[in-house]
Amino acid sequence: MTKSAYIDELTLITIPFSEVDEELSNFTITDTNNGENLTIEKWLKSEERWRYELYLTEPISFGRKYNVIANENILFHLKIGQVVRTVSFDELFFYDQDDLGVTYTNQSSTFKLWAPTATKVELLLYENDTRKTYPLKREAKGIWQLTIQNDLEGAIYTYRLCIDGEWREAVDPYAKAVTINGEKGVVVNLSKTNPEGWLKTPKPLLKKETDTIIYELHIRDFSIDENSGIKSKGIYEGLTETKTKGPWQTTTGLDYLVDLGITHVQWLPIQDYGSVDETEPLKTYNWGYDTIHYNALEGSYSFDPNDPNLRILELKKAVQSCHSIGLRVILDVVYNHVYIHEKSNFEKIVPGYYFRYKEDGRLADGTGVGNDIASERKMVRKFIVDSVVYLASEYDVDGFRFDLMGILDIETMQQIRQSLNEVDPSILIIGEGWDLDTPLAHHQKAIIANAEQLQGISFFNDQFRDKLKGSIFDHDKKGFCNGNGQFKEEVKMLVSGSTKEFCAIEGLFNDPYQSVNYVECHDNHTLWDKLTLSNHDQGDETRAKIHRLATAMTILSQGIPFLHAGQEFFRTKQGVENSYCSPDEINKIDWKRKALHMDNVDYVKGLIALRRNNDVFRLRDKEAVKKNMFILDTPTQCIAYMLKNSNGMFVVMHNASEEEKEIILPASGKWEVFVEEDVATATSVNVLEASKTIIKGLSTTVLYHPKI
Repeated sequence: MTKSAYIDELTLITIPFSEVDEELSNFTITDTNNGENLTIEKWLKSEERWRYELYLTEPISFGRKYNVIANENILFHLKIGQVVRTVSFDELFFYDQDDLGVTYTNQSSTFKLWAPTATKVELLLYENDTRKTYPLKREAKGIWQLTIQNDLEGAIYTYRLCIDGEWREAVDPYAKAVTINGEKGVVVNLSKTNPEGWLKTPKPLLKKETDTIIYELHIRDFSIDENSGIKSKGIYEGLTETKTKGPWQTTTGLDYLVDLGITHVQWLPIQDYGSVDETEPLKTYNWGYDTIHYNALEGSYSFDPNDPNLRILELKKAVQSCHSIGLRVILDVVYNHVYIHEKSNFEKIVPGYYFRYKEDGRLADGTGVGNDIASERKMVRKFIVDSVVYLASEYDVDGFRFDLMGILDIETMQQIRQSLNEVDPSILIIGEGWDLDTPLAHHQKAIIANAEQLQGISFFNDQFRDKLKGSIFDHDKKGFCNGNGQFKEEVKMLVSGSTKEFCAIEGLFNDPYQSVNYVECHDNHTLWDKLTLSNHDQGDETRAKIHRLATAMTILSQGIPFLHAGQEFFRTKQGVENSYCSPDEINKIDWKRKALHMDNVDYVKGLIALRRNNDVFRLRDKEAVKKNMFILDTPTQCIAYMLKNSNGMFVVMHNASEEEKEIILPASGKWEVFVEEDVATATSVNVLEASKTIIKGLSTTVLYHPKI
């Protein structure tokens, strides 16, 4: 049986006791390429670490094969060990150029792969049933390179690498197009994937982050329903159709989103993922948080997954369609983990480098799906930044939502923000800043607690979610909106955009733009299903009022409001809590339900219009909040606040009690009514003359007092 020694540092070779049958001494390390021996400065037997340690006088050279001989006749093959996770390795092999992957022209294509621990790398070109092999040349910084003088447009390729004496085949991590099910990379001429008029339609204007209203949807969910009125069901093209109608001639599709008034549509992952067989795309369902290829697109949403170029064209058309009707686009991206660690191209190309490990040598699993990406390593960080910039530039998108952003490190997110500023500073960055159990120092994590170091980045506010509707982990727990009045003081802070230095309970963020306010998203129960559990003793009519109250608080609070598709018509997933792989019947947007609840759709539409028409609901920084927002005294289970602008003041009142409540207004005189019970509009619907008002149970009231 072959015995192994390991390179654990640039100048340290180790032999675990598990590889040893007898006492060892008299070590030599030989370069099998030239027969030369490396100089060993000293060696020792470490009982504490259960290994022999051999220290070299000079750093070892990579890309070569070595043997270790002990006792003059015991052979150990030298393999790559923990060295790939050392700072010195990172420094030695960091490559700062922007030409990894394939650089294509119609005369030639240059292939570049970062694989510093490989001893040989080959390019495999596939055509029909044949395969041609081309050796790559090793260059500085662990780069392997080959230029082929030919027009390789459409060529199918992979890499074959020899590492630790074993050959493995991998897809280029920088591949921009892939074959069906992502089995191989494809050389693509991106200029041929641009739709007519591409980039000629200006992006919708966004002056500041808090002007944003996000609407989250899944590509397939949006159109798959038989009542959607959309012809191209479940695919990218469904996001290009207009003038579509549902039950009773109600508006559906893109026209509906425009009518609703949201500013940004956020698509669940469209990076190529592994859980849906693209040869039978409707046979299974998945949200798509199991990425395989980060720069290539998911094929199950394409009209023809066999055509690598078509899905690129289709997504660009979808983005273009959104821009043409005033909608910006956010991509949900998943850089915190890979689908299957041992099958990932990262692990095949540079084993042990791209992932975090615990002290005991096991893979870290803060993500809960088996692996954590080690974003703090230089070439991992470079890959993530390169990928995000590529998606932003090539697809002209307007934002990114980072899944489990707390797994990533602060410096990576800062570099992403800086790089996107060079593309378009109005590109939005939002993410889940949860503090997860991954071996990264707390001060390095891109989490809510470190938000001050992440300027220009916004965070999903789980405190807003849980304090308004109750814990997502305990189905019986209630929040402020559905019966827990104990959260009143916290809610005062939350409606300010969770701004620090605003009220008695300290906020989470220096500025409100960093707070993404939500009570529902693709994860966990929908708000309607949560209320069915937590408020099971109440009827649908009461739950609808609670639902309406929570949604109103989401839209009218300072910060960035975030709506889950269908929230405005009480979306249900039939009680399924985690519908990531549930069938379409559970996940689809139910357009008939939308038609049946047009009264609530109009209510949400009115709230959105009110917010968009009045800048005082969209304050960006802490100083503006402190200057223009004031909490008012209210009875139990109520909160109210005043928002001042140059022409007068709004008063926003939320009553979470089932009983009517009297609230003293900050001034007497004429008050214009914008929101009351189940009516919300951008223009006043009534005028009352009063110094106090009655707010109905489980409702929101918004009044405006103009300056006289």
